[in-house]
Amino acid sequence: MKLALHWKIIIGMLVGIIIGIVCKYFSLDHLVIQWIKPFGTIFINLLKLIAIPLILASLIKGVSDLHDINKFKSMGLWTFSIYIATTVFAVCIGLVLVNIIKPGNIVDPQVINDLSANFADSMTGKIQEANDTQSTGPLQFLIDMVPDNIFAAASSNGNMLKVIFFSVFFGIALLLIDNNSAKPVKDFINGLNDVIMKMVDIIMLFAPFAVFALLSSLIVETPDASLFIALLWYMLTVIIGLALVLISYGFYIYFFAGKKPLWFYKGIFPAQLLAFSTSSSAATLPVTMERLEEHLGVEKEVTSFVCPLGATINMDGTSLYQAVAAVFICEALQFPLTFSDQLTIVLTATLASIGSAAVPGAGLIMLVVVLESLGLPASKMAIGLSLIFAVDRPLDMLRTVINVTGDAMVTIIIGKKFNKLKTPQTKNWDDNLKEVS
Repeated sequence: MKLALHWKIIIGMLVGIIIGIVCKYFSLDHLVIQWIKPFGTIFINLLKLIAIPLILASLIKGVSDLHDINKFKSMGLWTFSIYIATTVFAVCIGLVLVNIIKPGNIVDPQVINDLSANFADSMTGKIQEANDTQSTGPLQFLIDMVPDNIFAAASSNGNMLKVIFFSVFFGIALLLIDNNSAKPVKDFINGLNDVIMKMVDIIMLFAPFAVFALLSSLIVETPDASLFIALLWYMLTVIIGLALVLISYGFYIYFFAGKKPLWFYKGIFPAQLLAFSTSSSAATLPVTMERLEEHLGVEKEVTSFVCPLGATINMDGTSLYQAVAAVFICEALQFPLTFSDQLTIVLTATLASIGSAAVPGAGLIMLVVVLESLGLPASKMAIGLSLIFAVDRPLDMLRTVINVTGDAMVTIIIGKKFNKLKTPQTKNWDDNLKEVS
């Protein structure tokens, strides 16, 4: 019996955790870091390698296939509105939970001193990055969206908004020219898109081994378990909030798309596992789009627009984490917050998520923006960030799962609204192997 991909990935994750624990216990960390971790890094690099070409090809194809600019405008407005609404909802869930549980009041002051001594210096760079972001004008995000050189923009996955802008612009122009002139360009784009999706299928063959490498290396590089115990209530608050958001997606799918939640969770599960392993929604993007198109039946013209946009501006998990972390830090450092301060968190956490890089660690930079909006003194900010830094990576893995799942949920709802849901047609990496053998 052939195992489904998600079962292979789960087995790889479990074996990776076991190997990591064993190697950490017997002080064989170097073995994992030098001989196992590189394979996980190669896998992430492969996914990142095809992210920009995938966005270019699929988004140009999706826009040019719409045949109606008004439909594109309508899809864009609906997508952006739903993304903002779900982000605000996630932030509010985080604020309600953190105000009920109050994990910051439970932390021992000695824990704060110990953690700040170990991690405060490493937070200086994060604070400086956030300050550089805040020093720009209010319309800087619009300037950052428009590239002055598409080749330079396409050279980094951090420039995803610029690539999206160019792809949409190119697709609209392709839509407006004569069909005879557009046909060879469309044929090239269609062929390129098919090649990139086939590359996704081939790369996914390596996924079980990659998650084994990623998780085993994560275990050996994880700080002492006592840090997790000290921050247990903070972690539980974030995890409960993320779980509630994940459950809410099932309700959205049922009420707005008319589909069973289990159908949705099962279809997107491999992408969730990869999001958990890589902590990067950008790296997971090719797999997310492949699962939505081939296993959940969303047409490409929807996935090609909604998914890349979501990987850039829709970060429900990260926004919820920021709300919890901001209140937790202020409580632990005895910096009182008013009701208006908590409304400020809703606003800044939502706005900070727009245009943030879809890579590991971006949440900490966004958190600095939120904390500075609350007026937390700079002398306390490094201490507050160091307090949560010790447990940031495992929480980053979990919130990335929510980010990716949220992108998929909105894609299905948009697909349903614009009648772009069809019967899935799964493609395998070896579908045409016999023809070339």
